[in-house]
Parts: sequence; C-alpha cells; structure tokens
Amino acid sequence: MTAIAIAAALLVAQPAPGPRTLTLDDALREAQARNLDLQAARARLDQARTLGWKAWSQQLPQITAGATWTRNSVEATISLPTQYQVLDLGPGATPRYVTGQPLQTVATTIQAKDQFGAQVQAAVPLIAPSLWFGIAAARAGEKASEQGTEAARREILFGVAQLYFGAVGGRFAVQITERQLSVALDHEKDARVRFEAGTAPKVALLRAEIDRAKAEQDLKSARAGYDSARSALATMLGRAAVDFDVEAPAEPAAPPPEGELEDGASRDRPDVQAAETAVRVAERSRGVTWGKYLPSLGAFGRYQWANVAGFTGTETTWAVGLALNWTLLDGTLREAELAENGAKVAEAEANLASARLKARDEVRRARLELETAVANRQKARETVDLARENQRLVDVNYKAGAATYLESSDANAQLTTAELSAVTEQLKAQLAVLKLLKAAGRFDPR
Repeated sequence: MTAIAIAAALLVAQPAPGPRTLTLDDALREAQARNLDLQAARARLDQARTLGWKAWSQQLPQITAGATWTRNSVEATISLPTQYQVLDLGPGATPRYVTGQPLQTVATTIQAKDQFGAQVQAAVPLIAPSLWFGIAAARAGEKASEQGTEAARREILFGVAQLYFGAVGGRFAVQITERQLSVALDHEKDARVRFEAGTAPKVALLRAEIDRAKAEQDLKSARAGYDSARSALATMLGRAAVDFDVEAPAEPAAPPPEGELEDGASRDRPDVQAAETAVRVAERSRGVTWGKYLPSLGAFGRYQWANVAGFTGTETTWAVGLALNWTLLDGTLREAELAENGAKVAEAEANLASARLKARDEVRRARLELETAVANRQKARETVDLARENQRLVDVNYKAGAATYLESSDANAQLTTAELSAVTEQLKAQLAVLKLLKAAGRFDPR
C-alpha cells in the first residue's frame, strides 16, 4: 500500500469532529454581535440619535428655491410715456406752459402669455428661546435612549446567561441519566442471571426490567430537554443551527458587600440613569413652553427673477430684512402646556424615586436568593455524599445476598435524584451571583 493510500485510509478512519464547545463568555460575546433583539434596539438608538440633529436644524439657516411657469389667457401690456410736448400759452396765461401730447411712449408688459419666475430665499433664526430649550431637550432624549438601550442590552445578555445555565443543567442531566441507564442495564443482566439460576424470584427480574425501561425513558427526556435548551440558546445567539455543546461555567467571584451594592444600584443601573435623564427631558420640555412667551427674531433674504419686468423695469429683484414675532395671546394654550409639562415633570420625578427604591429592593431580594441558593447547594452536596455512600453499601450487600433488589433500586434512584438536585442547586447558586450583580448594575459583559 502506498503512503498516499495509507494517509487516505487514516483520514477516513478518523471520527468526525463533534460539536464545538461554547463557553459562557463565548455565548455572551456572540449574543452582543448577533442577537436580533439587540440589533433592533441598536437600530432604535440610531433613530433616537437624530433627535438633536433635527432640533439643531431649526436653528441653522434654511434656504429654499422655487420656480414657476404660468400660462395666462391674455397678455396685458401698458404704454408709459417717456417724453411730452410742452405748449407755450403766451404772456399773461396762467399757467403759461402746459403739457401737451406724449412725444414718445414705451410699452411695458405687466402680464405675459407665458410667465416664468424663480426665487431663492434664505432665513435664519437669530433669537429663538423655544428652540434653545428644544435642542437641550433633544440632547437629553438622546441620552435617555442610550441608557435605555444599555439597560435592554444587559437584560438580553442576562437572558442569554440564564439559557446557558439551563443548557448546562440539561447536559448534566443527560450524563447522570446515562449513568443511571448503565446501572439499570447491569442490574437487569444480574437479575436475569440470578433468575435463570433459581436464586432470585421473577419479580426481581420484572422490577429490573421496569427500572431499565424507566431509565431509557428518562434518558430520552433528558436529551430532548438538553436539545430544547440549546435550541433556545441558539435562537438568542442568532444561530440557525444547533451545532454546539456547553460546559459548566467557572465559579463567579464573591459579590461585594450588600450596602455597597445597594448604593451602586441606585446610581449605576442604566434604567435608574435613564429615569434621571427623563426628569431632565421633562424639565427641558417645560422650558420650550416658557420660551414661547418671549419674542423671536430672524433674518431673511430673497432673490427673485421673472421674465416680466413690470413697473420696476428690471427682471431681477432682491430684498433682505428682519422679522420679529411675539405671540401676545394664544388663547391660554401656553398656560395649558405649562400645566401639562409640570405634571410630566412630577411624573418623571416619581418614576425616578420609584426606580431607585426598586433597585435597592432588587438587590436585597437577590442577596436573599443567593444566600438561600448557597445554603441549598451545600445541603444538596451533603445529600449526594450520603446517597452515594448509601448506594455503595446497598450494592455491596445486594451482591452478597444481604439486600433485596428493591433496596438496591431505591438506593440508585435516590442517588440519581440527589445528583440531579445537586446540579440544579449548583447552577442556581452561580446564576444567583449574576442576578445579584445585575440588580446592582454591575453585570456588564463586553
């Protein structure tokens, strides 16, 4: 066999690569890049970032141009005299000189059959108090949108972390039920040998077969649960295919003291910051209404052309000037807007106070959940140790004939339940740390 044939045979003999293992950090980074909900939130943020731009556009010069063509039913002209005959009435006449007939006239068209015109006009506000407040409100609105998007980003990533922990729990459930099925198969084989040897009743064999069938069904359910959890995670990651496995994440670091987290939650959480900015937006919006009580001053310039000279005798004209506007009475509309804006400010301030209180409450409750989860994890570990020792002793006695198959089956079932519970409590404790950090505004994966 040639070297090339040997190499080809080795390549064919190699097993196909399995699914790539996806870590928690990989999942969070991938979600930030590909999660569709997050992409939609960023698109909304891009829309909100045009608010300041739009507000500033009202303060900058506005230039417009236009042209017209008009077809009139008749053409109108007028003759204008440019020289007159002067008559001398002679001495003694009063007046002595009078105007006689025109000596020369000029025909001027005041309405052409086809009339063309064009105009360019520029206007710029010089003093516009309401626009100034509007620009400030738009900037604050952009900031609030940024903070809201950041809060949404953290919520989405925490949801990804929850799904990841759920998938990890599903993978451990598959591993535990696989071991349980292996034990059930061994017990069924042993029970069959004993039954055929006449040392065990048929009920022991039937019970072993029942346990084996239940273990197979449990394994099938565990695999379905694991696949379902991975599918949900893949959707959050923007993946079309479920072509990855997960692994147990590293134990997170211990969170800071409770008081420090509560103070940080009412200051650093994006939703609290967004509520603070919403107060500023409401205050700036009220300033817009106050600005309507003041006069506004603007400058304008206009350049026109027409194919009819008219009475000026020229086809082009221009004009510049200032325009002062001052609304003295608007039917109490501004007063109504001030009352409405004042209520909006009060609402924003109440929402801010509520957001701060809720942030502190979430930190306290997350801390209690973490303490409970840690205690449950410790008890679950102790239960696993006891169940494993109990299973070992029962198995030894069963092999020695000092224990029944029913006792052995119950010991294995108790160990399986304890192991599944330990995995669940372990993941709950790890997720509780992340939940506490999120409540305090410190869950910020990049």
